[in-house]
Amino acid sequence: MPGSGARATSNYRDRNSTADRALDILLLFNEKKLVWSGAEIADRIGVARSTGYRYMQSLVNAGFVEEGAGGFRLGPRIFELARLARAGTSLGDIAVPAMRSLVAAVGETALLTRRSGRFVVCLELVEAPRPVRLSYERGHVLPINAGAAAEVLLAWASPDEVASVLNTAPLERFTAKTLTDPAQLQARLAQIRKDGVAISQGELDKEILGVAAPIHSARGGVIAAVSVAALASRVPRSEVKSLKLAVKTAAANISEQLTIADI
Repeated sequence: MPGSGARATSNYRDRNSTADRALDILLLFNEKKLVWSGAEIADRIGVARSTGYRYMQSLVNAGFVEEGAGGFRLGPRIFELARLARAGTSLGDIAVPAMRSLVAAVGETALLTRRSGRFVVCLELVEAPRPVRLSYERGHVLPINAGAAAEVLLAWASPDEVASVLNTAPLERFTAKTLTDPAQLQARLAQIRKDGVAISQGELDKEILGVAAPIHSARGGVIAAVSVAALASRVPRSEVKSLKLAVKTAAANISEQLTIADI
C-alpha cells in the first residue's frame, strides 16, 4: 500500500491528539513546498488518507488552511495570527532603531530573530543599500542548528530545552559545514556563551557570513538575537573583529532599552 512504509516508521505513532496532528500538518508547510495534496499529508503524518482528509477539513473550516485546484495551502487565519503576534510585541519597535544604526555602521543587513521550539523566526529586518540582497524577510523561518542567530538563541536556552531540540529528531544538514552532531553542536554553544557572540560562515547558505549576539530582557533572560548577514566574499577577514563588536554593541543597546521599558 502506498505510504505504508512511512507509517510503519513514523514517529507520530505516540501522538494521537487532534491538536498534535493539526500542528504536525501546519508544520509541513515551508518555503520549498507551499502546497500539499491530501494524500501527501496523510502519508507524511502517518495516517489513513480518509483520516488525513478529516483533519484537513477541520483546518479548512477554521481558516488555517484553504483548498484549491492544486491542493492545500496555508489559509488567511495563519496570516492574521502572524499579524497579531507582531502587533503584540514591542520588541521590534525597540530593536529597529538600533538595527538601523548597526546597518549604517557596517553596511550589511541586520536581522532580529526569536526562537520558537525547533525553529527560528525573523521578526524584523533592516536591509543594507547593497546591490546584492539576501533572501531573508520578516516571518522567514530558519532552522535551529545552522547560522549564527540560531546558535545564539540555542546557546542561552536551558539545558533541558537544548537537549530536547537536539535529541528529538535528526538535525538537518544544509551545507557541508552544517553541524548535525549534537555533541559537536553542544561544544559550539559552550564557546558562543563564552565569547558572547556567534559567527558562522556557510552553515545555512554557502556564501553567507553571519554574526549574532543575544538580546536580554529586563529580567536577564535571552529573548532574541540581533545579527548581521552578509556575503562572505565582501567581508575581509580583517573586518570580522569590528563586525563582531558592532553586533555585540547593538545587542547591548537593545537590551538596555528593554530594561528601561521593563520588558
